Amino acid sequence: MLACGFFSLSAQAKLSEFTLQNGLKIVVKEDHRAPVVVHQVWYRVGSNYEPNGITGISHMLEHMMFKGTAKLKPGEFSKLVARMGGEENAFTTNDYTVYYQVVGKQHLEDVMRLEADRMRNLQLDAKEFATERQVVTEEWRWRVQDRPESKLYQAFKAMAFVNSPEHHPVIGWKSDIDSWSLDDLKSWYQRWYAPNNATLVVVGDVDTDHVLNLAKRYYGPAKAESIEELKPQVEQAQLGERRLKMKGATQLPNLLIGVHVPTLKSAENAQQRQEVYALSLLNDLIDGDDSSILTKELVRKQKSVVSASSYYDPTEKLSSLFTFEATPSSGFSSEEVEKRFWEMIKQLQDKPVSEAALQRVMAQTEANYVYRQDSMRGQAMLLGSLVSVGLPLDTIDHWLLNLRKVTPQQIQAVAKKYFDPEKATVAILLPNGEKPTSAQQMSLQTKGVH
Repeated sequence: MLACGFFSLSAQAKLSEFTLQNGLKIVVKEDHRAPVVVHQVWYRVGSNYEPNGITGISHMLEHMMFKGTAKLKPGEFSKLVARMGGEENAFTTNDYTVYYQVVGKQHLEDVMRLEADRMRNLQLDAKEFATERQVVTEEWRWRVQDRPESKLYQAFKAMAFVNSPEHHPVIGWKSDIDSWSLDDLKSWYQRWYAPNNATLVVVGDVDTDHVLNLAKRYYGPAKAESIEELKPQVEQAQLGERRLKMKGATQLPNLLIGVHVPTLKSAENAQQRQEVYALSLLNDLIDGDDSSILTKELVRKQKSVVSASSYYDPTEKLSSLFTFEATPSSGFSSEEVEKRFWEMIKQLQDKPVSEAALQRVMAQTEANYVYRQDSMRGQAMLLGSLVSVGLPLDTIDHWLLNLRKVTPQQIQAVAKKYFDPEKATVAILLPNGEKPTSAQQMSLQTKGVH
């Protein structure tokens, strides 16, 4: 063991951080409210690590991780967890790939042994690879090809990010999916799936020392890899408006607007980091709850949109987009809704929000923070995501404190600085007259599947 630190997020919880000799980071949070434990392994690799030609390979490897080791047959991992009465799954993002199980605390050692086994002992078989590539291809058809909104979002991101790896979709470009080789997959697994590129997160009814001893036993023997840092891939400054218009089999038009903004990790100095907190509160003001500006103005008062939302993730590893999405109401064009969005932004730029409005949003934000602590999985997700992008664990403790420092004038300042229509990316989807498929109908009901 090389390092150890302790933090306290609440009177009931103890948070501990360790690093094993092979480089594996370990985060343990004790939560004794129920005899349950969440066990997660986070690998610091995702679509942002992928070069042209093999985009989507991280997501494909996630699928293949369930195809067996020297000790387990394909699919046996999931069957064993199911017999424990547990739940397990995995997901891939731009910045990391995560594997998790939720089980009774008596099964922690069992899932730790299973997960440690496939960290370095995965069997990558040509037949299983060919079969699973077809599964991923069908997933691509379902998520992208058959959903005009997803195709729009993919084109929108690719247009907004020119030289940053954020240009690539997590699932990969279809031509790359068709061209992956088994050797590509083996090389990717060997390069990134190593203890010194992973974080083990355990949250639940556990004893910290016991978790550490189990981790040493099962993960400790895994050998570290020589992992080279990626070269900086900083998105070049956007010098003018970028605009896309496409048609698809959809009942209603769709509008996307994005502007480049910093994150806590990409911020260059303390001032820019404080801007991140102001941008976060600005997002909550625009689209936090039923009292938000979007709901009050565009949905209820103007009735210009059927639905509208904004999105900003301050904890992404690279610079991000502050995104606005809307579905115009009947009788309103996408251009008209776009105009009204910029009018809303102009008001925020011209006059600071009231202290009352800011306090209302802060109260809601603090409530959401507290509610998130009720979920063991939510706690684990937050801890793992912070470590995996290189942010310290005490970011959680400081989060509300830094938000409380934000003033109406700072919110006004970031609205002026980052929301420039002449440096925005705009994408519009229009109906082409064709009847939407069942998948397309589903996409209208399930936002955020991009």
